Parts: sequence; structure tokens; C-alpha cells
Amino acid sequence: EVQLVESGGGLVQAGGSLRLSCAASGFTFDEYSMGWFRQVPGKEREGVSCISKNNNDTYYGRSVKGRFTISSDNAKNMVYLQMNSLKPEDTATYYCAAVLGATPTLDWYQYDYWGQGTQVTVSS
Repeated sequence: EVQLVESGGGLVQAGGSLRLSCAASGFTFDEYSMGWFRQVPGKEREGVSCISKNNNDTYYGRSVKGRFTISSDNAKNMVYLQMNSLKPEDTATYYCAAVLGATPTLDWYQYDYWGQGTQVTVSS
């Protein structure tokens, strides 16, 4: 059974930091590129960051570039999202996702597997 389990969300003040983790199981992790997405009720899911299956390529959404860092540990089947300088507009449910192949993308509809999400709330 494929599972992506996010953790690390919570409530933080503006300017603070959080580190999200995603534990993957049930598929061959090193054949998949990974992504982080976020969604606010009533809005379309937004691509936050993604990383290629060989960890050589990373991409970031315009609104988080320079503040967030994605990383992956293929030995542990884990993906991380370090979020610094958080803003109230970063408040959302954050999802981890996996897409088969070497080319990561911030297009959510390309992804094959999804986690259940973890809530991040940034207070002003």
C-alpha cells in the first residue's frame, strides 16, 4: 500500500520556522520525484517546491523562493521542507506528493500519489 505521511505542521508566529517531513512507503522511492504543495479552502492547490528523484534538481514556487528549502533522503524514503521567514499567507494545508520519473514539476495534476496533508498556521 502506497503511503505518504506528512508531519511537522503546527502554529507558528510570523518570521518563525517549521520543518515538514514526509515519510514514503509502498513504492520504489528512488524512481519518483517528490513535491510539496499547499492549499487553502476555496483556492487551487499551489506548487510549493519539488525535487528530482536523484536530488540534483530543485524548483520553488515564486512566493516561497529564498525562504523554503526542499531536501530528500533516499536512504530513508523521506522528503523535507524547511520553511523559514514564515508569513501569514503561508497558512495552508501542506501536502507531500510523488510523481514517477526524473523530471519534477510544480503542476499538481501530474502527481501520482498524495499524502493526507499537515496544517501550517502562521499568526501575525
